[in-house]
Amino acid sequence: MKFNFGVDYYPEHWPRERWPRDIELMREAGINIVRLAEFAWSMLEPELGKFDFAWLDEAIELLQAAGIRVVLGTPTASPPPWVMAEIPDAFAVSALGRARTYGGRRGYCPNHAGFLGHCRRITEAMAGRYAAHPNVIGWQIDNEFGGGCFCPTCRARFQDWLHEKYGSLDAVNDAWGSVFWSHVYSDWAQIPVPFDNGFRPTYGSSPGLELDYRRFFSDTIIAFQKNQADILRRLCPDHFITHNSGFGFKDVDFRKLAGDLDFVSLDYYDRIFDNLSLKVQPEIAGFTYDFVRGFKNKGFWLTELQGGPSGWKTISTMPRPGEMRLWTYQAIAHGAESIIYFRWRTARFGHEQYWHGVLDHHGEPRRRYEEIRQTGTELERLAPRLETLDGGRAEAALIVSYDALFAFQDQPNQPDFTYFTHMKRWYAALFRHNINVDIIPPDAPLEGYRLVLAPALYVLAEDDAAGLRRFVEAGGLLLVTARSGVKDTCNRVVNMPLPGLLAELCGVEVDEYEPIPSDTCVGLDINLPGMKEADAGAHGGEAAAAHIWCDILEPKGAETVATYREQFYAGRAAATLNGFGKGKVLYLGTMGNEALRAQVTAWLVGSAGVNRSAHVGRLPAGVEAVRRWEGERPVTFLLNHTNQTQTVELVGPCRDIVAEKDHEKSIKLNAKGVAVLE
Repeated sequence: MKFNFGVDYYPEHWPRERWPRDIELMREAGINIVRLAEFAWSMLEPELGKFDFAWLDEAIELLQAAGIRVVLGTPTASPPPWVMAEIPDAFAVSALGRARTYGGRRGYCPNHAGFLGHCRRITEAMAGRYAAHPNVIGWQIDNEFGGGCFCPTCRARFQDWLHEKYGSLDAVNDAWGSVFWSHVYSDWAQIPVPFDNGFRPTYGSSPGLELDYRRFFSDTIIAFQKNQADILRRLCPDHFITHNSGFGFKDVDFRKLAGDLDFVSLDYYDRIFDNLSLKVQPEIAGFTYDFVRGFKNKGFWLTELQGGPSGWKTISTMPRPGEMRLWTYQAIAHGAESIIYFRWRTARFGHEQYWHGVLDHHGEPRRRYEEIRQTGTELERLAPRLETLDGGRAEAALIVSYDALFAFQDQPNQPDFTYFTHMKRWYAALFRHNINVDIIPPDAPLEGYRLVLAPALYVLAEDDAAGLRRFVEAGGLLLVTARSGVKDTCNRVVNMPLPGLLAELCGVEVDEYEPIPSDTCVGLDINLPGMKEADAGAHGGEAAAAHIWCDILEPKGAETVATYREQFYAGRAAATLNGFGKGKVLYLGTMGNEALRAQVTAWLVGSAGVNRSAHVGRLPAGVEAVRRWEGERPVTFLLNHTNQTQTVELVGPCRDIVAEKDHEKSIKLNAKGVAVLE
């Protein structure tokens, strides 16, 4: 696939006489693709069945003349007022029972038959119009799926979904333990949606019902997408189809959503909303990119990358000089095959007046434009190389479970525990070792990995537990942490000592457990075999300690490698190491602080023998190295996320294909600088 470098363009926001100037500036910056019309339903269909494509035709033709290709968005995320006025019961209803009103976006119920009919009509009209247009190459469906709906339509569909899944009310009652609080259902119509009734801090009463409703709504969004994807496949068989996943990933199982897409896309912003901090956290971007790459185990598109300060009611700090170029190369290093900046020009009106683009409100090129132009010039030269890169071959994997995510949203166990934050923290610990990491689901094949981390695998299927067992038996090193194996797939606590299905594999049982107050840590004594003295010390002045959660462990064949120093369980096991088959399992009975994660990860990476970059040695703090492959040859992306020049030692002579310079023993990276070594 051709490497794409582009912007999100909204020509309907600007006078027609401005369009040629915009397009000329795009061409000079190396832009070769734009995304159009994702929020233009009112312009495309001002009245029911009366379409106006003339303005979009004109914009596409002007772009075609400049050699800039087009991706069209189906505009269903923001229907016109007349659509919702015709079907006022199509607004989404919150968990508090309040219906949304007109004025935002994505305020619809995705199960409403009338709204689905409107979506089919506009999608068919657009697809029919542009199926044969030589400059339209693909489609983005809707925009940033998420949210929820608890309306009567969704309740009826939920009951149908349950009937299809379970087959009988007896099976539902058994799965949910409906005998509790006398909630035994005798008719499908009795089953509620998990409303927050105002008396409890979380909605619903049954963990089984709550988890199934989250699964149901995720499936609803997948069906909503398929409603449009089927039309596009039928009418535009030569075009690709994607969707731009947005913030959070918490409402929809995007791995399943990816099944109807040719590739997945992502909208990502490093500095957003009211974030006035200049703290650099490249590991968060790394986690996000690696997570999205894992949806289909292939490269992805970045359909929105920050083009300026962002914000709605307040404004974030602006990208520093060199940062947008750095962010671009980091995304490519982690598997992005196309880069599209949001947006081209900052809107003068509407909710996103302060969501800045490459150009400010006045539309004249300034510093950010020049940085994009420099990046575009480099990528145009590098494109033939970038298009051949393979992003696979990671030796370490992090398991992220959507069932665990959904279940923890309703029962976090400890008030300040957030599953995705926990996953990002373990990823960050791996990130600092500059090793490639795959983020995978619990049922993914594990062959080829040396090291697998499975933190807080709260909901666990028997087949997935068996897969972990096979991985360790074959010689793999596995990390399991507190709150793993707690629930079965119906969200029932298992009828066995924790960690449930993993107890034999880990060689340990949880004797007792308790949450730790968020402002408190419990000291630990750690003695991992072969641990280097440097790894056993403090991290940034902080000693390794238990945090958030405490499992008091009873070894059942495993070796104790950490004990608690405090509380009534002082001296009891906090972590164990168990040999199983040819491999080993480290069970860590706490979420831990950053120092503990750093210490444990250093031991895991060293013990598993995970390989680092083939080109560089030990890296300065704040410099990231990511390996890609060109056939059998490794290529290393070096990314300096700091504000200072950094010197990186090389293991042998290398060539930086960005600067087209050879280096013998070391390379200097300017602040926010990048290099690609071969």
